[in-house]
Amino acid sequence: MSSNRTMDYRSAGVDLERAESEKRGFRSLLAATKDRLTLSDLGVFGGLYAVPDDVPDPVLVSSADGVGTKLRVAFLSGRHGSVGQDIVNHCVNDILVQGARPLFFMDYLATGRLEEGIVHQVVEGVAAACQANQCALLGGETAQMPGFYADGEYDLAGFIVGIVSRGDILSGADAQPGDALIGLPSSGLHTNGYSLARRILFDTAGLKVDDAFPRLDETVAEVLLRVHRSYLMTLTPEIRRGSLLGLAHITGGGLPGNIPRSLPDGLGARILKESWEVPQPFEVLRELGGVEESEMYRAFNMGVGMVAIVSADQAAGVVARLRESGEDAWELGEVVEGAGVRLV
Repeated sequence: MSSNRTMDYRSAGVDLERAESEKRGFRSLLAATKDRLTLSDLGVFGGLYAVPDDVPDPVLVSSADGVGTKLRVAFLSGRHGSVGQDIVNHCVNDILVQGARPLFFMDYLATGRLEEGIVHQVVEGVAAACQANQCALLGGETAQMPGFYADGEYDLAGFIVGIVSRGDILSGADAQPGDALIGLPSSGLHTNGYSLARRILFDTAGLKVDDAFPRLDETVAEVLLRVHRSYLMTLTPEIRRGSLLGLAHITGGGLPGNIPRSLPDGLGARILKESWEVPQPFEVLRELGGVEESEMYRAFNMGVGMVAIVSADQAAGVVARLRESGEDAWELGEVVEGAGVRLV
């Protein structure tokens, strides 16, 4: 059956004019993150970045990740800037674990119908985090996919490349039983456990994003959208000192799932639960959801965002220097013989 109606891309849900307008608004955001090694501008097919000449025996380190269902909270609350920061900081932390500093970052945002202002908020957050982490926002992609994503929804992924000297790569390979584990606090849930958190807060407890979060002077949205923090500036001095044997970024899988990734085969960890006070949001989630303790430690970071592995004789000095820098670090536990993580 034919139709006399003229069809175009906009009628199919893809607004190329709005997309171009949004991209023009990104130019100043990307320009603010450029450094001496950035060789390309917005609009080219591939971003160009020169390899630094001040890193001996350089090794490139890369990572990719997403924000996950934390985006659902952004959709419900209409607050989109923080998730842009989340994706950058998460990727920065993932390569920091191997001793690398970031060089450049690229984002991918896919949406149904492009809503004015939302994409700009996200990219503004991405650019702000890139500046804070001293890496270039080299480019990215915004894809309009009507019929694939619901109107007003999007997915967000990030891709990062960093650099480290081969001799400075952190692997945890030299860790031994008796070495210390130092905890660094998270800022909240970071970007993991949101499917369970949303189920507890929205479905079981019947809360809305603008309701007060139990026991806190913040709304549910404010607590859940706390920015996934970066540990780059905090830990770079210790990496340069050579005081760290390894690092573990506490993401999906929690302490039990991530610490073993930074230890040699045959070694595990003994974590002292009494060494820190679990922040209130996690206690609220546990009580409202009736979640078993073991599941809480698998689903959430429980207030520990990064773990440093150091020799026992270095532990006190590392903790003292971190605290002097304003970091609330503490001795979390120790490396032990036998695989796995024991919470005692």
